[in-house]
Amino acid sequence: MLLATLAFSIMNVFVKMLSRIPAMEIVFFRCLVSAAICFVGIGRARVDWKGNNNVLLIARGASGTLALFMFFITMQHLPLATAVTIAYLSPIFTTLIGVVALGEHVRPKQWLFYATAFAGVLMIKGFDSSVPLLYLFTGLVAAVGSGVAYNLVRRLKEREHPIVVVLHFQLVGVGAGFIFTVFNWVKPVSAWEWFCLLMCGLLTQFGQTCLTKSLQAERIAHVSILNYTGMIYALIFGVFIFGEHYPAQTILGIVLVVLGVVLSVIFGQRKPLEVIDESELAE
Repeated sequence: MLLATLAFSIMNVFVKMLSRIPAMEIVFFRCLVSAAICFVGIGRARVDWKGNNNVLLIARGASGTLALFMFFITMQHLPLATAVTIAYLSPIFTTLIGVVALGEHVRPKQWLFYATAFAGVLMIKGFDSSVPLLYLFTGLVAAVGSGVAYNLVRRLKEREHPIVVVLHFQLVGVGAGFIFTVFNWVKPVSAWEWFCLLMCGLLTQFGQTCLTKSLQAERIAHVSILNYTGMIYALIFGVFIFGEHYPAQTILGIVLVVLGVVLSVIFGQRKPLEVIDESELAE
């Protein structure tokens, strides 16, 4: 899990370094690399890549692509740790969507934890002038999109092979990214930019592999909390690579968000994949 979180965190750094490249173009290349690797896995697993629940698969892919697109935009325009913190709200939205769509229940104490997390967001917005309302909104949309995607993954559990679900997310990302890129192509001008695009795909696949192995080897409740070490990586990378500075109130807001989400996961009734970054979710 620690290797997975590190891989996803380094991928975030490469995305932020690609600030000249449109976010949807990054989504295209990232999903293209991952889709190619998925097809290799499908060949080895000998399963039908088309799947049987096409509407749910496409909906899962669309929501995941939207979340990834919005998350990349947020990372390109906000301090790294702030963008990652907002993305960490996805477990809360996953649970709330589950309450509405699946009729699930939330323990009373979890509402307190949710309020703590959102209070942290308000503190970040209120005290950090580097957080425009527009990009705070895109970050929240990314978290909601991840919540929708995770609930759809749960609906597809035992209906589809996991790699088929992952593949359709990549295929939707490739399709949507291709259409956007055709009309808004920004050519990478250096070998470094091409390298960053390649690493976005490879690191995602490596992180997902480590993530899967950790969840197969140990109980989710024991390893999922380690996912939030990504916050430490984001702060370190933000300060030392991008020269970012965080006011004390922003650090407190970040702590409140992470604390609220982690406590909601620990004391929640569910111990599912929504505590895991999609990338990411998603990834």
